[in-house]
Amino acid sequence: MPTAPAPTRAPAVATGPTRAGAALAALSGLLLALVAAEWGPLMSLDHTVADGLHKRAVAERGLTHVNRVLTDWVWDTWTMRALLAVVVVALFVRGGRRLALWAAATSALGTFVQQSLKAALGRERPSWPDPVDSASYSAFPSGHALTVTVTFGLLLWLAVARGARPAVRRAVAAVGAVSVLGVGVTRVYLGVHWLSDVVGGWLIGAALVALSAAAYDRWGANRPRHADGA
Repeated sequence: MPTAPAPTRAPAVATGPTRAGAALAALSGLLLALVAAEWGPLMSLDHTVADGLHKRAVAERGLTHVNRVLTDWVWDTWTMRALLAVVVVALFVRGGRRLALWAAATSALGTFVQQSLKAALGRERPSWPDPVDSASYSAFPSGHALTVTVTFGLLLWLAVARGARPAVRRAVAAVGAVSVLGVGVTRVYLGVHWLSDVVGGWLIGAALVALSAAAYDRWGANRPRHADGA
């Protein structure tokens, strides 16, 4: 008696990250277009916010010093990359090679996108300014904002993908939220990056993580699972 062919399984692709990534990418593209065109209202808002906070930063040296410590040591781009690298190496050693390599590639892509856009728009001076020497300094997207967003977004994604305990996921989410918002406050407060650059870093970073998670789901769904925890 002939047996009926087994039904083919459709790839289990998560639509949530895909839709979120597409929406964030669209918003990033819109903001990029406005920045590239130097749209008047946005530039005016940037200047107003940066000038006002720059004057306060000059007058409040103690808080400015705290902001510099947080920015240059705690939320520095290299600190974030080192944090992710430690997690990636540990995950790779523990058998999650596919996830580890995917996270590392996404982080590298984020750096490439940030540097490429900044160079294409000409949104950075040739030399690094004093922390409060100018409220007109700009770099779209902000490297600090983008890197922190990508790092903690990937850490949360890895925690969920590896089935970490709820307490661990909540801790990663809480520290990530404080870091993402905190780095934006310090960057804008110091007058070093414009408001649009910080928001641009947040949007592009979040879009990269969401699209990367969706791409991993699609890529991994069509391949046999090995004993790599992915």
